[in-house]
Amino acid sequence: MRRLLALWTLIITWPGAGLAQETIAALAVGTHVTYPLTMKQGTFVQGRFSGRGLTLSLVDSDGTAIRQLAPGRRDDEDFMMVTPAPFPALRVDATQQAGTFTLSLAPPEHPRPTTPPIAQHADSPRLRAIQAQGDSRDFWAEAARRGGPLVETAQDDPILPADMARLTFLWRDRGNGNVWLFSAPSGNHDPMRKLAGTDIWFASYVVPLATRMTYKIAPDVPDLDWPKREKRRLILARAQRDPLNPRAFPETTADIFDGESVVELPDAPPQFWVGRHREIPAGNIQRLRLDSTLLGNQRDMLLYRPPGYVADAPGNALLVLFDAEFYQDRADIAAVLDNLHHAQAIPPTAALMIANPGNETRAQELPPNPDFIRFLDEEAMPWARSHGIGAVPAKTVVAGSSYGGLAAAHAGLRLPHWFGNVHSQSGSFWWAPPGEKAQWMARFVSALPRRDVRFHIEAGLFESGAKSILETSRQLRDLLRAKGYDVTYAEYASGHDLMRWRSTIATGLITLLGDWTIEP
Repeated sequence: MRRLLALWTLIITWPGAGLAQETIAALAVGTHVTYPLTMKQGTFVQGRFSGRGLTLSLVDSDGTAIRQLAPGRRDDEDFMMVTPAPFPALRVDATQQAGTFTLSLAPPEHPRPTTPPIAQHADSPRLRAIQAQGDSRDFWAEAARRGGPLVETAQDDPILPADMARLTFLWRDRGNGNVWLFSAPSGNHDPMRKLAGTDIWFASYVVPLATRMTYKIAPDVPDLDWPKREKRRLILARAQRDPLNPRAFPETTADIFDGESVVELPDAPPQFWVGRHREIPAGNIQRLRLDSTLLGNQRDMLLYRPPGYVADAPGNALLVLFDAEFYQDRADIAAVLDNLHHAQAIPPTAALMIANPGNETRAQELPPNPDFIRFLDEEAMPWARSHGIGAVPAKTVVAGSSYGGLAAAHAGLRLPHWFGNVHSQSGSFWWAPPGEKAQWMARFVSALPRRDVRFHIEAGLFESGAKSILETSRQLRDLLRAKGYDVTYAEYASGHDLMRWRSTIATGLITLLGDWTIEP
């Protein structure tokens, strides 16, 4: 792959495609560089952007931003898209800091046409009435006022139990060949169907009235000749927020493709601890870089200190949290910690938040990895202590979600001299190394002598299915209890969802650290 240096403006053509295969450039603060893409509408493009603190966007011919492809939260970020108009461009911005970046693009691909799946009938009484009426204009006007998705309860449909609702996700047809629901209550990305004789695409689910979840809708997901395991990722090229739903997470988004749409049904548990409040003092966040000799890479490390924090004071606690670029940069977990401290729900608790350099690095390091354990033991934890952040194991919680939840459990069991508590949020306990049977962690726990570690494990009811997060979390809970571990466990009517994790991490911290008294 040839390398080319670009300082401010550069167009590099790839024969027949109008794409730069790989570009290296340096930008000063407040400048940008633009790369026109000479390709027709509907072309599939994927690539990688490496440029800490810089952003990559798709813009139209006038320079108006269409979609942010890389927000600059990681050193390396992968992206994919379908070009929405002829002759768009890629733009790299150095809004807040100077930097060097690398932009790599794969050869463009052209999706195959797809045929809409037709549903002759719908379970929803409201959709059946629209289908019989044969005119959906009033329905869409009502949906625009009411917001999506459509919620029906036992008052609307007597077959529904009193504590359940039918949730119907909607999309108005615009000549689409397919429409998918990203993060459906089934625990998968599900195809939506077009209701016969209408312009309504829909997907319906019966869910608890306590449901809180986020989702996206993806029209015209490209159909490419990819291996089946990889094709699932193609939904990322088109997943966007629901245009009928004004609620978004996070609350501030860059464009329709950024963030997720929010559903909260009437019995969803209150989120006491989220959100910033002017009257509540804010802690201090310090963002530093750490070079790892053991892992051979660099990463951001965020140090949070609550208001009035005194290093090495008796009674201090510590949260060690993976995926800092999600928990802090998207979910503002520091606000949760501020609220907990203001209510004196936990002792003075600092936090070490560990970011990932990129997707590939995350997938290599967080599933049980001896090198990453050594990094925590020999580099990260001593480094945090050198910055005045530390606590005894009994008051130290290691936490994370998904692969991070798996990593937290592994770290707690491997390093009980650092971590006396584990909070696993939707841990990927189905995981196993290539060639091994699923649920490596269960076998590891079975073979390991009991350690002095407490666990708080949680999972979403929508993370279900054979060898799923829900099933394997329940099994690990039972196994740990059988081995004599102190385990608390919680399930929520939600999916694989950062909005839920942002709230329920407070539950775990109160459970594991909340039994304390203020020292005079």
